Amino acid sequence: MSDIEVRNLTKTYGTVTAVDDLSFAVRPGTVTAFLGPNGAGKTTTMRMMIEHVVPTSGSVTIGGRRYREIPHPTTMVGAVFDSSFHPRHSARDHLRIYAAMGGYPDRRVEELLDLLGLAESARRRTGGFSTGMRQRLNLATALLGDPRVLLLDEPGNGLDPEGMAWLRSLLRDLAADGRVVLVSSHALSEVQQVADEVVVIRKGRLLAAGPLRELLGTARAVLVRSPDAAELGRLLRRSTHPVEATGPQDLRVRGLDPAQVGDLAAAHGLRVHGLASEHSSLEQLFLDLTGDRTCA
Repeated sequence: MSDIEVRNLTKTYGTVTAVDDLSFAVRPGTVTAFLGPNGAGKTTTMRMMIEHVVPTSGSVTIGGRRYREIPHPTTMVGAVFDSSFHPRHSARDHLRIYAAMGGYPDRRVEELLDLLGLAESARRRTGGFSTGMRQRLNLATALLGDPRVLLLDEPGNGLDPEGMAWLRSLLRDLAADGRVVLVSSHALSEVQQVADEVVVIRKGRLLAAGPLRELLGTARAVLVRSPDAAELGRLLRRSTHPVEATGPQDLRVRGLDPAQVGDLAAAHGLRVHGLASEHSSLEQLFLDLTGDRTCA
């Protein structure tokens, strides 16, 4: 199996700890979203997976091996980080150079130009590419070796809505083929449409990891309308339940279902004029976990 295992991973730069005793796993056949506020340590972690950054302690294995132990690593791992293209090279030239370095035939280049929607621009110099086109070429480069593991750092940057829909479809297809797909992204609404699993970190430490559906289930809220909203809110807060006032008579309550809120209000003689379940979004889950709006 080509899963990723991160064990007690730590990276320090002098007195700054970028990644702090981080452990999680990424399994084949899933799209896993790797989320966190700016500066959370996501890119550093992903670069440690392919040894572009050396850990201070801890380890990462891919398919049971460290990256340097994989005999032909580009057939196992494809990574997308910052763009790195010679501005005078065409898209086809760029891919042919990397194909030659990896020992892959030119026909693989043509397959990827078609797959990534670059065939009509194959002769254009990359210096004139838009951000979205550069992202497509990044992905094509990562896929040259038909790898079983993909590490994608913000692959949707610069893509228009049509491009984002195309990317979602591509990621689903890659995961459905049994690959590991780890995606770092700030586009939470887009991630929610494609992710099976989620890993959330903050200040280099793990906050949550697991199936997206289960994590969203724990973050559901109840919307309450009550003429006694202020008093009901105080009562709920004393019971340590998170409460947000959304209007003079409106509350959003977490950690209870509608029946529990109604029973609590009735037990204290408080009026309730409306109760409704609200299914949380990934954005709301992220904010609840991190208290940070820089990724929203």
